Formats: sequence, structure tokens, C-alpha cells
Amino acid sequence: MRITPDSYRGTNKNNKDLPMKFIFEPWPWYVAGPLIALIMFLLIFVGKQFGMSSNLRTICTLCWADRKADYFDFNWKSQRWNLVVAVGAVIGGFIGAHLLSNGSAVAINPDTISILKGLGFQSAGGSYLPDELFGLDALTDIKSLAILLIGGILIGFGARYAAGCTSGHAISGLSNLQLPSLIAVIGFFIGGLFMVHVLFPLIF
Repeated sequence: MRITPDSYRGTNKNNKDLPMKFIFEPWPWYVAGPLIALIMFLLIFVGKQFGMSSNLRTICTLCWADRKADYFDFNWKSQRWNLVVAVGAVIGGFIGAHLLSNGSAVAINPDTISILKGLGFQSAGGSYLPDELFGLDALTDIKSLAILLIGGILIGFGARYAAGCTSGHAISGLSNLQLPSLIAVIGFFIGGLFMVHVLFPLIF
């Protein structure tokens, strides 16, 4: 059974500042930000560096890629904790989206919704991810498959070539005051702006 704010309120006649209501709603920056900072402090304290894309290297090593390339020849067991973090992120995301969510999509600017719908994304403003790219119907569309495949390769290569993804550089790297991470984050924003304003209209 899906838990929603309405169903939860329906089982509580008093309805006085229910703690669960805080879980269902998006957390403000002054709550989520310090929590992320706390996690970063704990990781630095124990000598760990957080980053999701580093798990790609670990998974490749588990698949015996170290037999073909020296890049994958490392002690993958030292990264088991990061694999657990990745698994926890998947499980937590599923629970948050399907059990502890009010069912509403991310609030974006109405002008952005109009632009996206003009480009063919009719699900804009009504879903977290565009159904035109991530729905089951996209698996039968050659263009959608090509975009996902090429995009995945570019993201995977870029994250490893830059020695980190957005979480590794923007969160962990900047927390450690690393100059390469600052340069990488600036590059993320420049690349994102170029993609949205130049390449995106050409592709769609």
C-alpha cells in the first residue's frame, strides 16, 4: 500500500503537526544542506572520499576488467563501503518515490514546461523524468535508445576521465577545498549551459 499524506491524515483524527508530514514534503535547504555537510565531515574524519562514479571502476574490476587494463588493477575491497552507499541510494530513492512521496512532480518554471512541450516532451511538469526518454515505450524508439546509449558512454567516460562526477567533485571535492574539483564544477555548469541552449534544441 502506498503511503501518502492524505492516507496518513485519514488515520489520524487529530491531525496536529504530524511528524510524517515533514517527511512527505521536500526538505528546505537549511535542513538538507547541513545534513550533507555532516556526512562529508564524517567521511573526511574517517579518511573516505564520497563519489558515485567511482563505483563504475569497482564494478568493472569485479567483472575482471583488471585482466585487460591496469587502470582496474586495484584493491576493490577498499571500496566496498562506497558500493553499499550506492545500493543504499537506490533503495532509499525507491522508498522515497513510491512510499514517502506526495506524488507531485518537481516544480519547474511554467515557461520551461512550455518550451519542453514544444520540443516534444508532453510529460514535462507532470513527471520526475521525461517519459519520452525513460518510459518503456522509449525502448522501441531508435532515437531514444541512441540518445541514452551515447549519453551514457559520454557520462561514464567523462566522469572517470575527470576522476569524479558531480557528487565526487561538487560535494566531496569542494568540501576538501580541492582546486581541480572547483575547475571541474565550473566545467559542469558550462557544459550544462551549452547542452541546454545549443545542443538540446538541435537534438530534439
